[in-house]
Order: sequence, then structure tokens, then C-alpha cells
Amino acid sequence: MTTASTPARAKSGSLLAADPQRQAFLLLRTVFTVAPIIFGLDKFTNLLTHWTMYLAPVATTVVPIPAQTFMYIVGVVEIVAGIAVAVRPRFGSLLVAVWLLGIIVNLLVLGNFFDVALRDFGLLVGALALNRLSGSARR
Repeated sequence: MTTASTPARAKSGSLLAADPQRQAFLLLRTVFTVAPIIFGLDKFTNLLTHWTMYLAPVATTVVPIPAQTFMYIVGVVEIVAGIAVAVRPRFGSLLVAVWLLGIIVNLLVLGNFFDVALRDFGLLVGALALNRLSGSARR
């Protein structure tokens, strides 16, 4: 008895029968929708961490508002970015990539949390991969 998929089974429409490119697109779109929304919401509660410690002091010098207020704005942008990925992944993925670049620059200016900056660089590359896949993967 063989378990190899047949063309008839591949046409069933199940996620497991989908091609790898489609699966990668769905995985990346899901992660880049959910994660920014969760992180954005957490900017209002600080349950995961106290987000202001990741903010370079120069940010509140350039935009003279309290650090927590700055984080509220960051939270709104992250929620919008997550929704944009869900609705228009090709645009939303670029928005997330640019946002991650800004976070990386902020962390480098802060001179701390280089491990987080490196992680965010990996996420930036993932967002760019989603952008490339969104042009060829059918929604």
C-alpha cells in the first residue's frame, strides 16, 4: 500500500495537499499578521515586557513625547501593519519590513539588545520573502 499523493488528492484543496510555495505563503502571512497585532496590543498592556526599555532616548528627543506615549503610537502602527498583511500581503509585508528596519536602527542607536536586532533582521528577511511569495501565490 502506497501513501503517495495522487493528482486527484492534490486537487482536493487541503492545505496539506497544497504546493510548498503556497504553504510558505500561508505560514508567513499568518505569522506576519498575528505577531504584529499581538505585539502592538501589548504596547498598551506591557504584559510581555516593558517596551520603553527598547526605545532609544533620541526618539523622545526628536519627538518630544513621553516614552510610553511613543509606544502607544508604535502599538497602533504595528496593529495596522498586521491587518495590512492579512488584507494586502504584498503591501503589508513591505510595511512590516520597513517597520522592522526602523526597530533595528533604533536598537543599534540604543547600543544595546543586539541579539534582538539580529532576530529582527531575520524577521525582516522573512517579511521580504512573504512579499516575493505574495506575487505568485494565489490567495
